[in-house]
Amino acid sequence: MVKQFTGLSDAERSEISILLKRDCSLREIATALSRSPNTISYEIKTNSVHGVYDPLKAKAKSQVSRRSRRYQWRKIEHDPTLRDFIIEHLAPPHHWIPDAIAGYFKHEQTELPTVGKDQVYAWLYSPYGQPYCQYLLSKRYRSKHRSESKTDRVMIPDRPAITERPPSVEDRKQAGHWEGDTVVSGKRTRSKVALAVVQERTTRLIGATLIPDLKPESFAVAANGMLHNKLAHTLTLDNGIENKQHQSITDATGVQVYFCAPYSSHQKGGVEHANKLLRRYLPKGCDLGTYTQTQVDDFVDRINRKPRRCLGYKSALQCARKKGII
Repeated sequence: MVKQFTGLSDAERSEISILLKRDCSLREIATALSRSPNTISYEIKTNSVHGVYDPLKAKAKSQVSRRSRRYQWRKIEHDPTLRDFIIEHLAPPHHWIPDAIAGYFKHEQTELPTVGKDQVYAWLYSPYGQPYCQYLLSKRYRSKHRSESKTDRVMIPDRPAITERPPSVEDRKQAGHWEGDTVVSGKRTRSKVALAVVQERTTRLIGATLIPDLKPESFAVAANGMLHNKLAHTLTLDNGIENKQHQSITDATGVQVYFCAPYSSHQKGGVEHANKLLRRYLPKGCDLGTYTQTQVDDFVDRINRKPRRCLGYKSALQCARKKGII
């Protein structure tokens, strides 16, 4: 059975925006969303505004385009010559089907404007073309209703919102609340290797693990390893597809996972800053696959041992030990 195309959801458009900002290639985005690369390419090319892909603006452009397609019959109804030609060839003795009419316009004659079979059907199913549906082989007067149920594409099932997070997380006084994110290889390197990063909100303690790709399984395993044997109550993530297996993190560590609002990565600003600190050693555009975990551990250790003004010029490592996080 041929798989029917379904339009992109709001969650998918949000994910495309996130992965584009991470310099992921079209194929990597398509793989993450289980979509065709052609679908992703068309979406970005068609619904970008001034060369920038914004999920909200992309949705608006798509809706405008969809509305315009609803009125495809206007081209036929507003051209009497074209309309008469179609009626004549639908009726006996010709009995042409809409596909034959569209093919004729495309390949044989040039005097009349070209129309596609979908435009012909749209006109037939409109109030203006209804009287001529009797000439169709199916004698159907409206588009066929597809009875099979369609389920919504859920990018991250059962995702607890950040608004459900305990209030004690906000003031950074209680230890054990973490934020997570990923750092990706440069797009030009064509490398799938990424870096899973976590940071404890109170002490700014950082953890980082190389992962072979952005698949949910890879991130979940890395997060479980970094939070193992550490004081951890919550973990806040963004809506990236790599965070889809958040329940497995909770099952393995007992840590409750929460998700930022769409397009609101600032809600986990601590780990975003940690990424910037790591970029001193892992510059943007580099291939993370050229580094070893030992090297990454060394970079993390340097950051964790640095005096931080926000910690009273103590290091994250000192504060983490004092609060019993490690």
